[in-house]
Amino acid sequence: MAAMVALGVWQLHRLTWKEAIIAEIRAAQAAPPIALPATPSPFEKVQIICTWLPGQAALYGDEIKDSPTGPILGAELIQPCQQPNGTIILADLGWVPQLTPHALALPPNPVGYIRAPEHPGWFSAPDDPAHRLFYTLDAAPIAQALGLQAAPYMLIALGPPPPPGSQLPIPARDLPTPPNNHYQYALTWFGLAATLGFQFIFFARKRLLAP
Repeated sequence: MAAMVALGVWQLHRLTWKEAIIAEIRAAQAAPPIALPATPSPFEKVQIICTWLPGQAALYGDEIKDSPTGPILGAELIQPCQQPNGTIILADLGWVPQLTPHALALPPNPVGYIRAPEHPGWFSAPDDPAHRLFYTLDAAPIAQALGLQAAPYMLIALGPPPPPGSQLPIPARDLPTPPNNHYQYALTWFGLAATLGFQFIFFARKRLLAP
């Protein structure tokens, strides 16, 4: 019972810690983007000073979206952007109605957040580097398929949705927010401790009243 109460208190401390992180993310969401730092965090809105490499593109995943003419199959468009110092960063620009990758002419200096490489799971679909189609968001193999050397992380573009019927990518709208279930976890541990306490009371009462 003491261990369950201690775990409940620990979850309340975790709740305070997580709420502070979420408050920082919301402040970053409302603030202007910052220049890309040397060690970028996934909870910062950054702007990368770079220009797009022409004719280079790949696709990530596949997703069906509704449209006035019916469902459309598409994927996330990935294009490389080169900084003045020569460093190339791959950017996930958002969903496009493409089944084969086609680079788009876009304004330079994209805004977004940094995402660390993913690793394929047991049920991940296999990548198709020959056709530049990928199902794991990992910058290294995508850059290799494009014949490039790029930074080990990916920029996830942020921005408003394009006009209806546009062929432009649909970017992410908000910075990623980690889940915050610590309040429910604390209630669970305190509830288990209370249940155990009542069970002990009934057990002790039965033993004390036994002949």
